[in-house]
Amino acid sequence: MDHNRQIIHMDQDAFFVSVEIRKNPGLSGKPVIIGGGGDRGVVASCSYEARKYGIHSAMPGRTAKLLCPQAIFLKGDMEEYSKASHEITEMIADQVPLFEKASIDEHYIDMTGMDRFFGCMKFASALRQTIMKELHLPISFGLSINKTVAKIATNESKPDGERQVSFPELRPFLDPLAIHKIPGIGHATYKKLSEMGVRDIRTLTQIPQQLMFKILGQHGLSLWQKANGIDLSPVVPYRERKSIGTQATFESDTMDMAKLKAIITGMVSGLTFQLRNQQKLTACITVTVRYTNFETVTQQERIPYTSLDSFLISKAHRLFEKVYAKRMLLRLVGVKLSHLVSGYEQIGLYNVAEEEYSLCQAMDRVRNSYGAEAVVKACIVTQPPRDEQGKVIKYNPRKNKKLIENISEAEQAPEIRKRSKIRSFMREKGTTGTKSFE
Repeated sequence: MDHNRQIIHMDQDAFFVSVEIRKNPGLSGKPVIIGGGGDRGVVASCSYEARKYGIHSAMPGRTAKLLCPQAIFLKGDMEEYSKASHEITEMIADQVPLFEKASIDEHYIDMTGMDRFFGCMKFASALRQTIMKELHLPISFGLSINKTVAKIATNESKPDGERQVSFPELRPFLDPLAIHKIPGIGHATYKKLSEMGVRDIRTLTQIPQQLMFKILGQHGLSLWQKANGIDLSPVVPYRERKSIGTQATFESDTMDMAKLKAIITGMVSGLTFQLRNQQKLTACITVTVRYTNFETVTQQERIPYTSLDSFLISKAHRLFEKVYAKRMLLRLVGVKLSHLVSGYEQIGLYNVAEEEYSLCQAMDRVRNSYGAEAVVKACIVTQPPRDEQGKVIKYNPRKNKKLIENISEAEQAPEIRKRSKIRSFMREKGTTGTKSFE
């Protein structure tokens, strides 16, 4: 382990909330929660005022409301958060020799060897002040000999703080901390170690490596190294995206097979559209379902590299039929495409895929010009209304206009005044979707 490394970990303080406060300063000092709306919403982020009530990210919104009824719930704006993240990244990129963007709100910076020109702590503090002054977003940082200790130092200095942990200070800093402070220790691992009487980092360092491997496998060895302040991972300037996925949680649990397969079709179509726009191919597809009793089951399959809709949709449907074995009500379904590589679909001579690929390209051009939902698969569109004889009720704008004119302005519902002729299952009330990227 190189004791002379100088690694800075910079992390925004309650990033999503900070962006909202920048837009609306009146939210400052109040318990603010991003997400968590509806009966099945989940907290995406929360202010430090809300955390005093025990609220944390990934907590069900219903629980957060019980803990803090006066909290302000906001839907959130990922486009705005991404824009702020890019601004921070650009500012860091202009001033440092090597950095890694670890997530939307945190960066690792390698300043090894630069301390001979100016103090790394002084530089990091000046960079932090510049970000806060120009972007009006709070940020904290930790400086140490590797990424793990730097990240722990950042978390210990939050909110709105900075801390340096040099090599001689390593053990006095780490030993008293609880083991859940180590990055990579989740709830299950923490529970398992706590049952063994291991609750602080000092105790964890005294366990033999062989025993840690026997208890937790390779993950146990990794945790033992982190507890001892050992982390050889480099600061990587660029990381290829490994997977792309999406999932939908239903307001009411369902086992409507036609609806579920239509939702999966829509998910795959949306993901392949993103793949082709990024000039990527996938070699693995995964389908996830969550039953009404919260049991989550996944099924995946390796496939030839592709980005074609029909092939991936058929694979997703087959995997769904395999994974959905209990015939219980479902509360969530998701699709993920992984093992991504850069490239284009290989179309062979006399291959039927050539026509489909041309069709996909034409559809992508329409979507890029008029929006992702400008062209959709027919099976994911809700069925048109029918009369008592089963005939489709045709859309009549004149008749609708007369109907609306006879209704007072107060009685006019927004959906009557402006109704989309095409509505997919993914936009129906009661279905909330989320996207995930790695």
